[in-house]
Amino acid sequence: MNKVDILVISAHPDDAELSCGATVAKQVAQGKTVGLVDLTRGELGTRGTIDIRAQEAEAGRKIMGAAFRENLGLADGFFANDQAHQLEIIKAIRHYQPEIVLTNTIHDRHPDHGRAATLVRDACFYSGLRKISTLRDQQEQEAWRPKQVLHFIQSQYVQPDIVIDVSEHWETKMEAIRAFRSQFLAEEGNEPQTYLTTPLFLNFIEARGKELGHSIGVAYGEGYTVNRQIGVKDLWDLL
Repeated sequence: MNKVDILVISAHPDDAELSCGATVAKQVAQGKTVGLVDLTRGELGTRGTIDIRAQEAEAGRKIMGAAFRENLGLADGFFANDQAHQLEIIKAIRHYQPEIVLTNTIHDRHPDHGRAATLVRDACFYSGLRKISTLRDQQEQEAWRPKQVLHFIQSQYVQPDIVIDVSEHWETKMEAIRAFRSQFLAEEGNEPQTYLTTPLFLNFIEARGKELGHSIGVAYGEGYTVNRQIGVKDLWDLL
């Protein structure tokens, strides 16, 4: 059985670690099954190679405790929200049958992030339509629609609809981020240094976590936006 509780679908390797890594670690610690699907291999990135980033992504997965990590191999920078790409996402959703999907932010500095957000959002809806036929491993798939799609917050600040207290799992997140040495650690070599390899970037990640945590009165938080209102059965569910 391939079913997971939560599926994180991200444009690039390291998006999950940077934006929802502590949430993943927390849910795993609570006994939930979390899987990761990366749309691209991040091949257009300034630093690192496809092979190096794949190794780093696997290391990040293990640190967070996710059950698996799959890469769909879409073209970095050039995937589109069209039928062909939607079907690739639908196949993954129907295969893993998540109750919740976490994905990229709707608006961000990197065009891939917003495009991935709408691609995944639309695919989650279409995945529930029985008249859309898909095959995986030569097997006909059943329709499946996640109950909730949440968009994490990335480079540009977005006012969150919900903030999760991840204080106890923040260091796990940072360890997973540091697993991407080619992206975030300035080391000797021939590759150019970028803003991401300076201490400023990881300081920003820390500050964002503290800012979101401050908003709910805890040490660290990770925030999400929703496409539709989240309902509760009772006021006490909010406590």
